[in-house]
Amino acid sequence: MSTNPINLSSLLSAFGSSQPINVQEAVSQSLAADEAPEVQWQDQQQTLQTQTSALTSIENDVNSLESALTALGDPAGALASMTTSSSNPNVVTATAVNGADSANHVVVVNNLATTSSWYSASVASGTTTLADGSFSIQVGSGTPTEITVGSGNNTLDALANDINGMNLGVTANVVTDASGARLSIVSNNSGAASNITISHDTTIGFTQATAGEDASLTVDGIPINSASNTVTGAVNGVTFNLVGASPGTPVDVVISPDVNSASTAISNFVSAYNTVVGDVNTQYTVGANNMEGPVAGDPTLSLLQSDLLSAGSYSTSGNAVATLADLGITMNNDGTLTLNSATLNSAIQNNYSAVQSFLQGTSSNGFVNFLSNQLSSLTDPTNGAFTVDLQSINNEIQDLQNQINNFQPYIQQQQTYLTNEFNQADIALEELPTEQAQLNAELGYPPSSSTTIL
Repeated sequence: MSTNPINLSSLLSAFGSSQPINVQEAVSQSLAADEAPEVQWQDQQQTLQTQTSALTSIENDVNSLESALTALGDPAGALASMTTSSSNPNVVTATAVNGADSANHVVVVNNLATTSSWYSASVASGTTTLADGSFSIQVGSGTPTEITVGSGNNTLDALANDINGMNLGVTANVVTDASGARLSIVSNNSGAASNITISHDTTIGFTQATAGEDASLTVDGIPINSASNTVTGAVNGVTFNLVGASPGTPVDVVISPDVNSASTAISNFVSAYNTVVGDVNTQYTVGANNMEGPVAGDPTLSLLQSDLLSAGSYSTSGNAVATLADLGITMNNDGTLTLNSATLNSAIQNNYSAVQSFLQGTSSNGFVNFLSNQLSSLTDPTNGAFTVDLQSINNEIQDLQNQINNFQPYIQQQQTYLTNEFNQADIALEELPTEQAQLNAELGYPPSSSTTIL
């Protein structure tokens, strides 16, 4: 590149006004043309960075859409969520794991499971000295354990600590009220198998408060005993929670699909889908500057638009729910989806298995899998279109930066050269008045003469 000529207008202006040259301004003006390529490269970088920002934002929204699809496609997720109801929650309630079978069970609770407990005669306090002696504790059919009351272990507080350290399956506590202190021994588990027997008592005088018994109930007419009031295993995936006994009173427990959970998951999909469509539409919309979005012509955006539109035409056969429209989901002219909640809830309530089949398929080959596969070609972190596209743009930005970096030494060299030239010119201009005076004197002009010879 050639060196720009010295800015003579700056020199003459400075000379005419008897003012020094503004070296910094003069150098800046002279460098402007040389810096034009760098400015152009920086503008190109800015454009590419804007494209990167737009593509990254769209990719994030597509990832959110994939997450919504994953929630719909999870065999143990929202579409498998079950809800329960009881005709008499004061007697029995229930919970069901995802994927449990829909059913109506009749439960009769004859009696609840109880927890065995004993208490001693009262003494003044937990630190009152007790008479020497012993007693035995037996849990269920286990081996009795003898507890000795004697030196170092002859108060209720000491006995409670001693018993709790033996891991017998019981918990001992000192309970104090207006009548004094008593030692309470309670089984750690309910049911007959954890019933406590205290025998051979020669010191404190124990009384049984509650015997440990199993719960007795029937499920669909089948008699069941349970050591706990939380009954699991009677029906696969269902837990019955016994609340109160009511012999002879049948309670209807209904296990059914969780309509709200399924409806929310489908609604989340529609919302995420519309967000991505909105991103695409924004790029193709002409703004106030009469320009489309920064990635309107990007092939990745075209692929995304095509994949999204394909969702509207997806259909299956031999199923009560064969299209999105059967779920109350219709596509608008701008590509967004509209959800009719009434139609959706009706489909879930009346054709739940058909809804699952349409969305998930018989072996993960339904609508969710179809659209997920379409999008994965865009979002794959290694070879996806977004990844490749963004990497290509980043490479362009880096190439431009390399050009800028390589160009900088030339600009710095020009700046140094021009600064020296203008500084020398400034010095020369500052010396001109003196030289003029000397020349006038040699030519015989008086010192006050305004005659100037150039």
